[in-house]
Amino acid sequence: MLFQIKSYLQFLWHSKNEHAVHSPFVFSLLTKCFYDKKSKPEYAVLKKYRNSLLANNNTIEVTDFGAGSKVFKSNKRIIAKIAKTAGISPKRAELLFRITNYFQPQSILEIGTSLGLATSALSLGNLKAIITTLEGCPNTMAIAKSQLQLFHFDNVNPVVTEFSSYLDDLRLSTFDFKLIYFDGNHSKKATLDYFELLLPTITNETVWIFDDIHWSAEMGEAWKIIKKHPKVTVTIDTFQWGLVFFRREQPKEHFVIRI
Repeated sequence: MLFQIKSYLQFLWHSKNEHAVHSPFVFSLLTKCFYDKKSKPEYAVLKKYRNSLLANNNTIEVTDFGAGSKVFKSNKRIIAKIAKTAGISPKRAELLFRITNYFQPQSILEIGTSLGLATSALSLGNLKAIITTLEGCPNTMAIAKSQLQLFHFDNVNPVVTEFSSYLDDLRLSTFDFKLIYFDGNHSKKATLDYFELLLPTITNETVWIFDDIHWSAEMGEAWKIIKKHPKVTVTIDTFQWGLVFFRREQPKEHFVIRI
């Protein structure tokens, strides 16, 4: 917790808004997407999806392959509490919807489905996209799959798998994902492993979003390494998320942005 407080204070010190951004690409993203305050009909669907989970007081046993939980002490967890504390926040879900809607990626990968709160935002952002979402815990995925079917998110392909093995196999294919949302394992090693495994899939239009980049000192170190990678051109730190772009025409720049 002390690390996160220190990181947030540093973030506030360095962060800017659109008025300090001179990159046309990033300025457009901020003004037309990040800072778009208009209400969207999709927000009501996201809220309904969330409320459905918040009303579910059933208990499941969770298999956690990641860096563990800072909230839960037991693997037996109430679905409503998972949705309330471990899922993407309402504001972040709306932003994820806007980012997906802005870039209109035709193929999306989500690493870490959980209960599908972020998945629903990705799906609503582009209903024509093909979305593959990965989850290691079969019990959690069963709930997410049921919810996604209930809300008719038919463009989502849920896969129960161990992330590294799935991504390792992916390297052998020619399939590329235009948007990848990394929210599966908040450890330095896993994050960097996923980064390296997926690098062969990048194109000039690829957008990667890393969740919880300031979750721990380890995640902070992973984020620094990602920023410095020679194939990475533009990065945006929003404190909660790190956005990564590989646009060859862009000069290498890092932005710390308040949302």
